[in-house]
Amino acid sequence: MDSSSFISAIVLLVLVTDPLGNIPLFVGLLRQVDPARRQRIIVREVVFAFAILVFFALFGQRVLKLMHLTDTSLGIAGGVILFLIALKMVFPHPEGRAGHPIHGEPFLVPLAIPFIAGPSAIATVLLLVSREPHRMWEWMGAISVAMAVSAVVLGSAEKIADFLGEQVTMAFERLMGLVLTAIAIEMLLAGIQKFVLHLGKVSA
Repeated sequence: MDSSSFISAIVLLVLVTDPLGNIPLFVGLLRQVDPARRQRIIVREVVFAFAILVFFALFGQRVLKLMHLTDTSLGIAGGVILFLIALKMVFPHPEGRAGHPIHGEPFLVPLAIPFIAGPSAIATVLLLVSREPHRMWEWMGAISVAMAVSAVVLGSAEKIADFLGEQVTMAFERLMGLVLTAIAIEMLLAGIQKFVLHLGKVSA
């Protein structure tokens, strides 16, 4: 096992699932829920998100083949999605990401999808598996660790929000957005490089 790439995959998945940035959203959406049920809801939503990411790790390549999508297009698309997500982290919308308020107990949407297992997380999983499919167990391990981090952070969302305060939380999220921007650019450049090399081979 290449420990550096395994750790890099964990860091990337934690960044794109953004548990710290999701703290205000989870606190706001679960405020109306009975405190005794909040932890169970968070665990349930993280499990749903984990199942979704595992599904795309196991069967995502078949979906791509059915849709005639290449690794190059996936890399470029994943870079674009990550870049857009990173921009929202660096320059958050004044109204936040939650959109319209949800009445009652949230189920699957929007907590598991798209706040945890959103387009950027799915694209990241697909990209990891498409690049090195023989390391499937490593990617599954990285997904598991990232989801465990999300569960711990979101399970302590209220305590973390009270301890750090809104300003510190927002500052940390913007810092993570800056790091994610650099990762997105690297993915875009790698995808463009593959595309240019492919054009060179075709023209030759």
